[in-house]
Amino acid sequence: MGNLLKVLTCTDLEQGPNFFLDFENAQPTESEKEIYNQVNVVLKDAEGILEDLQSYRGAGHEIREHPADEKLQEKAWGAVVPLVGKLKKFYEFSQRLEAALRGLLGALTSTPYSPTQHLEREQALAKQFAEILHFTLRFDELKMTNPAIQNDFSYYRRTLSRMRINNVPAEGENEVNNELANRMSLFYAEATPMLKTLSDATTKFVSENKNLPIENTTDCLSTMASVCRVMLETPEYRSRFTNEETVSFCLRVMVGVIILYDHVHPVGAFAKTSKIDMKGCIKVLKDQPPNSVEGLLNALRYTTKHLNDETTSKQIKSMLQ
Repeated sequence: MGNLLKVLTCTDLEQGPNFFLDFENAQPTESEKEIYNQVNVVLKDAEGILEDLQSYRGAGHEIREHPADEKLQEKAWGAVVPLVGKLKKFYEFSQRLEAALRGLLGALTSTPYSPTQHLEREQALAKQFAEILHFTLRFDELKMTNPAIQNDFSYYRRTLSRMRINNVPAEGENEVNNELANRMSLFYAEATPMLKTLSDATTKFVSENKNLPIENTTDCLSTMASVCRVMLETPEYRSRFTNEETVSFCLRVMVGVIILYDHVHPVGAFAKTSKIDMKGCIKVLKDQPPNSVEGLLNALRYTTKHLNDETTSKQIKSMLQ
């Protein structure tokens, strides 16, 4: 509890309580350890996944070279197969991330504590939840700027079906069978595949846990958004970050929980009744150097569900234009 400094608990009741969440140093308590260790196994692979995605160059050159030449076709196939192995690894990681998120949601929304009490008491789990969101937005930013991913995978599937028709044995087919290829195809067709995976997982979590009020989940998300916003806009808190990376971490987490809230909450994040101060959150984003947040503003513009609803105020819409 020493890392926690409660503030504004009564001044802004509509936006819920706000406190300092130690994203840099939170350590698990005894009661958090089981879930923490399970999630940690997944998170320790996250950085390697991002590095692989960042260095993903694609096989566009080989694919474009004289497609009618059999030798060159073999060369293109040889270039694409290992890349599809990487794409399979990314997809499988999304499944592991989904399972980790569901474990965290189970812990952070369980009774008898309120979501705010959970986030205060279980800072290490809150930090892991934040790390999942941070990874997700970084992954999707990289994926969006790399058209080679879908081109390679489409080529792989086209070539594979041609090989089947001609009864040619296909090295690599064992890696990605037809059913898996269909699932991967749906995954990579999304502009933001990891975010879609998390949104679906959160929605599924709510629908499968009917004994748990939906507010337990949505309040967990709105409290997290509120905490991030307050930490970013309060100089006293911001000065406690030991490096500038924590600022971009906080911004990504704030946007990530807003998007999840918007997908899970019946009326979304932009309605007047929303527990998220959207104007405040957008203002915090716009107060940063423009180049550093354009991707996050785009995430709010294009991956939320309710922004264009009639219930969204004109002011919010114009702030995001």
